[in-house]
Amino acid sequence: MELPPSLRELLEEPPDEIRLVGTTVEEVLHALVDQFPVLQHHVFAPAGTLRTSVIVLVNDDDIRYRQRGRTPVGPKDRIVLVPALAGGAPAARRPRRRTAELSSEERHRYSRHLLLPEVGESGQRKLRRARVLLVGAGGLGSPAGLYLAAAGVGTIGIVDSDSVETSNLQRQVLYDVASVGRSKVTRATTRLRELNPHVRVVPHRVRLTSQNALRILRGYDVVVDGTDNFPTRYLVSDACALLGKPDVFGSVYRFEGQVSVFDARRGPCYRCLFPEPPPPELVPSCAEGGVLGVVPGLVGLCQATEVLKLILGIGEPLVGRLWLLDTLAGSSREVRVRKNPRCPVCGRHPTQRALIDYPAFCGVAGSSERVPEVTPLALARELEREHPPVLVDVREPGEWAIAHLPRARLVPKGSLAERVDGLPRRRPIVVYCKSGSRSATAVRFLLDHGFVDVRSLSGGIDRWAEQVEPTMPRY
Repeated sequence: MELPPSLRELLEEPPDEIRLVGTTVEEVLHALVDQFPVLQHHVFAPAGTLRTSVIVLVNDDDIRYRQRGRTPVGPKDRIVLVPALAGGAPAARRPRRRTAELSSEERHRYSRHLLLPEVGESGQRKLRRARVLLVGAGGLGSPAGLYLAAAGVGTIGIVDSDSVETSNLQRQVLYDVASVGRSKVTRATTRLRELNPHVRVVPHRVRLTSQNALRILRGYDVVVDGTDNFPTRYLVSDACALLGKPDVFGSVYRFEGQVSVFDARRGPCYRCLFPEPPPPELVPSCAEGGVLGVVPGLVGLCQATEVLKLILGIGEPLVGRLWLLDTLAGSSREVRVRKNPRCPVCGRHPTQRALIDYPAFCGVAGSSERVPEVTPLALARELEREHPPVLVDVREPGEWAIAHLPRARLVPKGSLAERVDGLPRRRPIVVYCKSGSRSATAVRFLLDHGFVDVRSLSGGIDRWAEQVEPTMPRY
């Protein structure tokens, strides 16, 4: 991509070379404005169409005489923007920020950084120029976001489509009671801006998918993986590998944590560590297995530390190393991870050059694999009959102790295969869990083993409490 002087002067620090990813001119230009938002209104009209006051050339050919924004481009194509010029001296424009100096207020704010020889004023300017994306604004993204904003990282993007729930407050320290029911991205953006007005926070209130991941991630220097599910984790890793960006990984479960830096340019990616995900039924989420509230805090802070090391170019980032934390034992250890030469994404001869269907890759059932369900209100009516269905609770004993349905049988999902012969085959069965995910997996298992009249409670016991029994404890 080649920018004329009139557009380059709008950038605080114009790079010597601009390389962007896209298969069409329009995709490349969207990547351009994602990376340099100040160019948005110079390239695109408010309606989202290309401005007619800018000529776009691909290898000196005007795209207006080809396929306009749909004109295909390849890795060796050169795109040049030619804006209309009025002539004469430029009008008064937004003054460019002097990146060579920090303001007196910034020097005071970051004084403890400036005292460190490894950081100093030049390092603080690096932090101010950096762009970091948080994928997930939950237990890991909360502490990471707070400390990156406090450190003065200039641009922090946040991707999350969820709203705040009361059960989040035990560990997701970005939020308070007033945040419950509101968008995580909206509340996180407000909180980080209040913490440090020098930081630009970019909200992305969407679910990261194969369709939008490359477009969103390419505008950032470092990506922080704060996800809690395998499809999104593999998506983030693959997107970072394809874009050549470091993926600062973190994961927690109960009292344990893991941290690493996956950078396919100089080390392994997540697929090199785990080529395939485990079966969904073998790995419960924090909502199912629980997590000690401080553990995401410890892991998120370690992720923030790795981000700062990468930006500043100091220390030894956890590239090729997996750090394991056990808070109950008060111990940690390190596992060396080698780059897999046969990795389909970052190996010597990669076979995957685009993002894929990650729910399918991870064995997460799609809509076409839905199981028979019953709503809480319909089940409540059935339970009043003379011959009600058998209730099977596939949650863990700790969840059962919080709340359960009357006359239900506790059969944790992990022990279902051992106890399947003890379930009645001639009576209707309704399986339930917290939200409906584990029960759907259990229903598939029972149907595969000859059971006929088996259904999953839609929305689980959580929706039952919401619609049928409001006094029931929720978690």
